[in-house]
Amino acid sequence: MDFGFSEEQEMLRESARGLLEKECPSTVVRRLIEDDRGYDAGLWRKLAGLGWTGMVVPEAYGGASLSYVDLVLVLEEMGRVLLPSPFIWTTMVAEAIKNAGSDAQKDSLLPKIAAGDLIATVAWMEPSGLWGADGIAMAARKRGNGYTLDGVKLFVNDAHLADYLLVATRTGGKGITLFAIEAKRAGIGIAPLKTMDSTRRLSEVRFTGVKAAAADVVGTVGDGWKTLADIIDKGKVMLAAEMMGGAQKVLDMTVEYAKVRVQFGRPIGSFQAVQHKCANMMIDVEGAKSAVYYAAWAVSNGVAEAPLAAALAKAAASDAYRRVSADGIQVHGGIGFTWDHDMHLYFKRAKSSEFTFGDATYNRELVAQGINL
Repeated sequence: MDFGFSEEQEMLRESARGLLEKECPSTVVRRLIEDDRGYDAGLWRKLAGLGWTGMVVPEAYGGASLSYVDLVLVLEEMGRVLLPSPFIWTTMVAEAIKNAGSDAQKDSLLPKIAAGDLIATVAWMEPSGLWGADGIAMAARKRGNGYTLDGVKLFVNDAHLADYLLVATRTGGKGITLFAIEAKRAGIGIAPLKTMDSTRRLSEVRFTGVKAAAADVVGTVGDGWKTLADIIDKGKVMLAAEMMGGAQKVLDMTVEYAKVRVQFGRPIGSFQAVQHKCANMMIDVEGAKSAVYYAAWAVSNGVAEAPLAAALAKAAASDAYRRVSADGIQVHGGIGFTWDHDMHLYFKRAKSSEFTFGDATYNRELVAQGINL
């Protein structure tokens, strides 16, 4: 693997930063917090026009066929500005359709995702609160040539925006089967959940006698966990990259504040205690970034240890973002605790992201199991 980024990748990073800093300053984030939809449709169209929504979609379906190493550079910049967006979840669904979908599903869904015309999300968490396969209990019962879906999914990201849902179910009480179905299909009820992080929208999705055809199955009946586990790993890498962008922004804000905030007649950045705290923040950010970049390379190249790399990246990013955002508030002092300052937005995003796809303890346990500890 190459431990550096190419000139083209650095240009991608810089162009993404320039666009997002212009189009999504904190004033826009705060406006979207008050918006019922929680995202900017116009900005989504701009991102689609740049090809971002189709970065990992094959060229044959209107995408760019880029790697996750390319993708994480854009996601870091999204994290820097706290972009409220269904980008990660839509990309996960595109990945599932790309790798396991039928030709008809690829032809109908991938071009729309690449063009930004279709928003999708993944529904697999249930009231058990378990992230693994054991947490999936929702039934898909065989009815003639199709299926009937009944059950509840919790903490579904941006379900209120989604055109399509990728739903994980149990068929025959044993294997896991994935269905790609329209979010407005009869029998589907979507209710928003109150969350700490108002830049992320979560919903409860209830399925009551929802009819699904055999053509809605993604992959093979009873063998859906393999596909779901793969896109979860890639989702961890994408989210971890976004978290690192946010953590880097917090570090930059904190160092700048330490240079200009004067106390006892001198900038607080001249005090050793503040310097140590900022240095520890930098170590957290840089260490976690290394794990994220390696995981991006691993999932892009399908190496055997990719699931372990993804879990470790998510664990490292969870710890780093939590500590960095908390320390950033401490260095900012009283102003850091106020609503008017942006630090609380990053802290809340850090906490919500920490528990998405499982917290650091859960992901470290996956690593331990993977290496037989």
